[in-house]
Amino acid sequence: MTDLFRAIVLKVLYPVLMLVGAFLKDKKERFQLYIIDLNNKLVRMQGFKTKRILLLLPHCLQINDCDVRITNDIYNCKRCGRCNIKDLIAVAEDNHLKLFVATGGNLARRIVSDVRPEAVVAVACERDLSSGIADAYPLPVLGIPNERPFGPCFNTRVDLSRVKEAIEFFGK
Repeated sequence: MTDLFRAIVLKVLYPVLMLVGAFLKDKKERFQLYIIDLNNKLVRMQGFKTKRILLLLPHCLQINDCDVRITNDIYNCKRCGRCNIKDLIAVAEDNHLKLFVATGGNLARRIVSDVRPEAVVAVACERDLSSGIADAYPLPVLGIPNERPFGPCFNTRVDLSRVKEAIEFFGK
């Protein structure tokens, strides 16, 4: 029953809210966050457990003036600690997860298709996260919106405790 409700949320309610959001632009991000939160609650109610988890990150988590590109291979990171990437690599290594950075929705979808995980923990802005969750259905995805203290797509951050908690949810 929970899976049917999740399908309705992602395949019916989400497109309707995005249509309404096209006319009420100041509410669109709030609608996207509502879909992410509702999806997360429904995924948690399903109680799905697996060790094949993909941790998918946006490239904007990397500090802008870093001279190392991590989009092709996140393990190119020098782990200087100026952004969250070092800590996220450690979390992935500690939990034996697949870890990738995507530069956008199309690449994120391709990574999910190539890696074929049983569950995804994804970090992104509300727009990319909500559309990615809808596209990935029926794959269970826990979405964590990034923090944008400097505006969109620039030196963003993520609450590591939320990432760790989402991984623990699927893994235990």
